[in-house]
Amino acid sequence: MYVHGLGASSAVYHAHIAADPALAGWRSLFVDLPGHGISDRPAGFGYTLEEHADALAAALDAAGALGAEVVGHSMGGSVAIVLAVRRPDLVSRLVLTEANLDPRPGPSAASSGIATYPEEEFVRGGGWERTLERVGPVWRATMRLADPTALHRSASALVRGTEPTMRRMLLGLDVPRTYLVGGNGDGLAGRAELETAGVVVRTVPGAGHNVMFDDPVAFAAAVAAQP
Repeated sequence: MYVHGLGASSAVYHAHIAADPALAGWRSLFVDLPGHGISDRPAGFGYTLEEHADALAAALDAAGALGAEVVGHSMGGSVAIVLAVRRPDLVSRLVLTEANLDPRPGPSAASSGIATYPEEEFVRGGGWERTLERVGPVWRATMRLADPTALHRSASALVRGTEPTMRRMLLGLDVPRTYLVGGNGDGLAGRAELETAGVVVRTVPGAGHNVMFDDPVAFAAAVAAQP
C-alpha cells in the first residue's frame, strides 16, 4: 500500500514505482488520505494522524489485505507508523521516505508554514492561495486538489505530532523497517539510534525530498528488497 504526503496523491507519486519490473506481480493499493486527491472530504473529520491511520486501516480491511507492506512518503510515513502501532495485524513491513518523525519541525517545513495560519484565515482569508503560490509546480499540481480545511488540519496535526512521538513508535516496532533519505537534504537526525533499533536507513545520493521522482530505480529497488 502506497501512502502519499501532505497535499499530495498516492498514484501521482507512486504509480510509476509500482510499475517498475522489480515489483512485477505485486498487488498494489494506492490510497488517498481523507481530504486529498480523489478521497472524500468529510467536514466533521479531525484529520489527525490517528484518524488518518484509522482510515488506512479501514481501506486495508475492505481490501482484505492483512500484513501489508506499507510505503509512506513524508506525512504518509508518519501515518503509516501510527497505523503499524494501532493495527499491527495489518502491517508486515514499513518503507518510509523522508517521513516526519518528530513534532514541531523547523520553519522551512511546509506543514509549519501552513499551521502558522489560524484555520479560518487559511481556508477563507487567503492563506490557501498564498500557499499554492509558494510551492513548486509539482506539489501545486496535487495540493490544489486537496480540501483546504483538510490540508490545514492535517498540517497542524503533523506539527503537533503524537504521544509518544512517531520516532519513539518507530523505534519500538518489531516489523522490518526501511527509511529512505534523500542525499540532497539535511540528513536524518538520530540516524544512529534508528539503526541500532534495527531500522535500515538508506541514503539515496542526488535525491531530494521526493526520492521516488529523483531516483525511481533506487526507490523501486528499496521497496522490492526483502528483509
